[in-house]
Amino acid sequence: MKISILKNALNESIQHVSKAISSRTTIPILSGIKLDVTYSGVTLTASDTDISIQSFIPAEDDKQTIVQVEQPGSVVLPAKFFVEIIKKLPSQDVQMEVKENFHTFISAGATEIQMVGLDPEEFPVLPSIEGNQTISLPGDLLKNMIKQTVFSISSNETTPILTGVLWTLSDNELKFTATDRHRLATRSIHLEGTDDISFNNVVIAGKTLNELSKIIPDQNTLVDIVVSDNQVLFKIDRVLFYSRILDGIYPDTSRIIPDTHKTELILDTKKLTESIDRAYLLSREEKTNIVLLQTMENGGIEISSSSSELGKVREELDLVEFKGEPLRISFNSKYMLDVLKVVESEQLMIAFVGVMSPIILKPLDDSKSQYIILPYRTAN
Repeated sequence: MKISILKNALNESIQHVSKAISSRTTIPILSGIKLDVTYSGVTLTASDTDISIQSFIPAEDDKQTIVQVEQPGSVVLPAKFFVEIIKKLPSQDVQMEVKENFHTFISAGATEIQMVGLDPEEFPVLPSIEGNQTISLPGDLLKNMIKQTVFSISSNETTPILTGVLWTLSDNELKFTATDRHRLATRSIHLEGTDDISFNNVVIAGKTLNELSKIIPDQNTLVDIVVSDNQVLFKIDRVLFYSRILDGIYPDTSRIIPDTHKTELILDTKKLTESIDRAYLLSREEKTNIVLLQTMENGGIEISSSSSELGKVREELDLVEFKGEPLRISFNSKYMLDVLKVVESEQLMIAFVGVMSPIILKPLDDSKSQYIILPYRTAN
């Protein structure tokens, strides 16, 4: 293998695929990045068995030569060193040559590097994904849906299925659900042209979705998503992102969502966020994050928290609207702030059934999002 390639293009592809490299792999070949060179361009691949990422660099793009191929071939290079050294090369033009026993020589300007490569034949073959379960989403929308749900996944590996986000598609509605049993986040959208497509119990690891978000460009990009029995493939421009579907059955969360409520508050999202944030500063000192919210006779609410060492914080907030019965309820302020940080609506509805029933949060101008937080028992 012998090529000349533009550093920026190579570095961009390396940054994409390196997100699939695991530092804890017990399989030596998976600590490397595979390069496949043909006359049409260079394909980089990395995998940790849970996710695999492939990025293609065309030989020519917009009439600009990016890769000059003198001799096609393949090699696997150690990712840790390869990722760092390429972005630090002094010249935009990079020459790479693979010789006997996969010894690889890289040069740019006055810099020359020798790397011990590995046999590409030992690198695992990427999953074969077949089927017509294909949907397309704007990249910014997909990133938003991930951001608005992934924070509610469980970090407890003893229940692996809850470390992922559940995807369901039925009746043209794509829905994301995440829960750690103490809170719940759901986000759904209507998808045109998916009458013949449906799936359920597709659960993708939260850490995988976070890595996917980093690859999706901020500008308008369409992401094609192919769903098979045990894998999901995301196609983003020239990047292919494969993810394993988590094993197990995701619990039925519909039973914990109350159908009715006794108290309903509508608040200014920004003012509520700032108030909870101040109360959180004190509550976290107790290692509990507990904040108390109670309605007041003047039609407002009081938010308070205390620390046995530092003191107490208390403040009143005006309500946009108040319906129903008076209420006094305690909750995890960290969980509440996690929701408030992803709510884009200026006003938020908070509904309560009772002191030990789930707290329901709904952005007023977003009927497709809903959040649930379980309260703490309050001593009246």
